[in-house]
Parts: sequence; C-alpha cells; structure tokens
Amino acid sequence: MESLWEKTASQRSFDRLEGDASCDVLIIGGGLAGILCAYMLKEAGIDYILVEADKICSGVTKNTTAKITSQHGLIYDKLIRKFGVKKAGLYLRANEEALQRYRELCKNIDCNFEEKDNIVYSTGSRTKIDKEIAALKVLVYPAEKLGSLELPFPVAGAVKFPRQAQFNPLEFVSVISRGLRIYEQTPVRELIGTTAVTERGKIFAKRIVVATHFPFLNKHGLYFIKMYQHRSYVIALEGAPQVNGMYVDEAPKGMSFRTYENLLLVGGGDHRTGKTGGGWQELRDFAAKHFPGAVEKHHWATQDCITLDEVPYIGRYSKNTANLYVATGFNKWGMTTSMVAATLLCDMLAGKTSPYEEVFDPSRSILRPQLALNAASAVINILTPTLPRCPHMGCALKWNPVERTWDCPCHGSRFAGDGKLIDNPATGDLKLSARQKERD
Repeated sequence: MESLWEKTASQRSFDRLEGDASCDVLIIGGGLAGILCAYMLKEAGIDYILVEADKICSGVTKNTTAKITSQHGLIYDKLIRKFGVKKAGLYLRANEEALQRYRELCKNIDCNFEEKDNIVYSTGSRTKIDKEIAALKVLVYPAEKLGSLELPFPVAGAVKFPRQAQFNPLEFVSVISRGLRIYEQTPVRELIGTTAVTERGKIFAKRIVVATHFPFLNKHGLYFIKMYQHRSYVIALEGAPQVNGMYVDEAPKGMSFRTYENLLLVGGGDHRTGKTGGGWQELRDFAAKHFPGAVEKHHWATQDCITLDEVPYIGRYSKNTANLYVATGFNKWGMTTSMVAATLLCDMLAGKTSPYEEVFDPSRSILRPQLALNAASAVINILTPTLPRCPHMGCALKWNPVERTWDCPCHGSRFAGDGKLIDNPATGDLKLSARQKERD
C-alpha cells in the first residue's frame, strides 16, 4: 500500500550516522514537523542534527491528504468556550501565519501548491454552523456561511475559509530538505539526559526536540494518557466529478474531499486505533453509489494523535525536563500545525518570546472529559489477558484484518503481521510466536 504522494513525488535520501556527533539541538523524528524545524534552525544559524529511524517522511507525513488550512473543523466556537477569545484568536493567528509561510516558500517549489477555499460542513446541525460563524465574527475573521455545496448529498450548512491551500507534501519536502543535516536509518535507542544513544554511537546535544509523532518518553509529560491515536482512510478516484475546494465533515466519522490533478481524494472510514470502523470499504461503497463510473487508482491510510482539548502540544516536554521539547497531537491537521510547531520551537530555541507558547503549552491542564476515557481504555486493555502484548506499556493488541496488522487500542502502536514496528510510541518490533505470525 503506497499513498498517492509516494507514487508521484521524487524523494531524497540521506546517509546513516556512523559514530559519535555533537550539536546544539538534536531533532528526533524526520516527519514534516521535524524537517521544518531543521530548516528554520539552519536559517537562524543554530547548530542542529536531525535523525530519523527510517526514511524521512516515511511515517504519517506521506499519508496525509495535504490540506493547509487554519480551519480545523468547527473549532473556534469550542476554543472560545474552553480558553476565551484571546487564546482562540492566537490559535487562529498562528495557523494563518503558518499558511502564509507556506505561500512564501512554495513560490519557488514545484509541489502542486494551489490556493483553494476550505469548507467545513454539517449534514445534521445548522446550529453548529451558526455558532461557528458567530465565533469567527468575534475573532474578526472573514468566514462565509454556505447553505448548499457541490457535494453529492445535502448538507445542513457549511463554513468557508477563503484562500487556504493544498499541495504535494513529498515534493515540498524533497526541496525543503536539500542541504539539511539529516541522518536516516538512525534510531535513537535511549536518552541519557541530552545525550542520545544510537546503534552506532552517541549524539551529544545541549537541547533535544522530540518530533516522533507520538512521544516515546513515558516517564515525563503523561502523553500516554493525554492522547489517543485515530486511523482514517483515503481512496483516489479517476473519473469522479471534481470539486473546486477542500471539504471536510464536522462529524468525527464524516468524509473529506479534495482534488489532485485529475483525481478526487475521498477520506473517511475513521476509527480509534485498535477499534473497528468503516475503513476503505465505507469509501468504496460511497464511491459506488455516488460515482459509479469512477475508478480507484490509489488507496492508503493514516494515523493521527488526538489531544484532550483539540489543541496540539508544542513546547517544553514537561515542567520537569530542562532542555527537552516536543511537538505532537496535531489532531488531523498536521500540515499547518507542523509549520506552527517549527516556528514556535525555533523561537523558543533561539531565546525569543512567543505569544503562542501559552496556547500550545504541553503542561496546560489535563482536566478534560477525554482524560477519563483514555485512562479507562488503557486500564481495560492492560487487564485483558490475551496475547500478544504491546511492548510500549503492555496493552493487549488487537488484530486488524483489513490492514493485516496488530494494533494497540491504548496508545496506537501498530505492528505488521510478522511483528515489525509500523507506528510508535513503541520503539521496537513485536515478538510473535510462529502461530501468531500465521494469523489469517
């Protein structure tokens, strides 16, 4: 299974780190957030190294639908109620600045960057749309309320953000990573203070940024109860009607749409990792009903970290860890948030103050309803007596027959049928018996 981006983009390769090295800032994780952080640190003249356990962007970045937008669902009414107008406005401003930075960078990069309106729709609640429009008026943002869309089903209403964007993320990375100090096939096996132990040596750093999608250090920050992971699926259709914009349902299990050249990308089938959901079959059934002449050309899936309050964790890893930073919990909006994260972390590492630190502070209150659900799920699965167990924290793994993987319902680690690690926070392969490897 390869995503559309893997099949259409040129990809850059980097050497493995052999022996010891030193730097001011070590970035662990070569997804888009880590690469943008390296790019900005280089621009700022700060000495850095980025290490990636596999190939850069071989994890979540290659499986995105690649929408660049500050409209992350119907979020602004929620943010005002949870955090107040000031912080909601800062969240909006941080993402609008990220969008503008992409516009500037992509002027000189051939990555199919296109400005498109972004539309969040609801199929069942006009009230939610009205509340979001009211919230955006308070924030003085020029959103537009829509009553009907070009989609093949009716909607109760929608909110449009003008001049957002979409692109090919791997083509973008291929250019932006040129000349950066990156080492691939260099997994970090242990952190001793700010010294990283790799398979072939040590990296002596003054400060460390953990940009590994889901943080791998359990004893700090409580990320294992502050987040859960969520899977979603995409099919790319040839011969389906094109849409002139980017669309996403406000409902957790709704669908998203965007175009890429002559293809229509349909996303959905969502479920919490380790649980069951509609998957690709839901999308194929939808396509058969609404686009009977369309042909599926690509299909892929992705995984996202979901936070307690729908705001990412970007900043100091915890109150008790000096010189350790993190970027995680992008809540399905990794393209824009990667730029937000890189900008904020670069400012912090350069000793600058940022108005966005408090908004994304990983040490903010965790007293949210989702906390109890995360904790309950972890306890239930830890106490489940079945095998195999996830090496991360011992939860009982679930067999995913659609993708033929072992998935962890607690924290989202995933393993291939032969036990090879696919998604963190686990850091090593799964040991399976011969019978478990033969599972149909």
